[in-house]
Amino acid sequence: QVQLVESGGGVVQAGGSLRLTCEASGRSVSDYSMDWFRRKPGNQAREWVAQIMKSSNVTHYAGSVKGRFTISRDDPKNTVYLQMNNLQPDETAVYYCCFALPPDCWGQGTQVTVSS
Repeated sequence: QVQLVESGGGVVQAGGSLRLTCEASGRSVSDYSMDWFRRKPGNQAREWVAQIMKSSNVTHYAGSVKGRFTISRDDPKNTVYLQMNNLQPDETAVYYCCFALPPDCWGQGTQVTVSS
């Protein structure tokens, strides 16, 4: 059974930081590029945030988070991370990870709330 379990969300003040964790089971993240997405309140569309490629670990970011967010992976732990710095209130959202290319999402996400 494939699972992606996100954790690490919470309430943080504007300018603060959080580190999100995505633990996989049922598949090896080493076999996949991995994405982080977010879904903001009242918005049905998901927003792509970051991607890390398999093998090469090359990373890609949405323009709005570039320079503040860092995606990383620990293949032996079957885990992907998203370090988020200088968070802003409009980044309040449910954040979730997916197997990439194409996006294949199995988790419920973790809530990040940024207060002003």
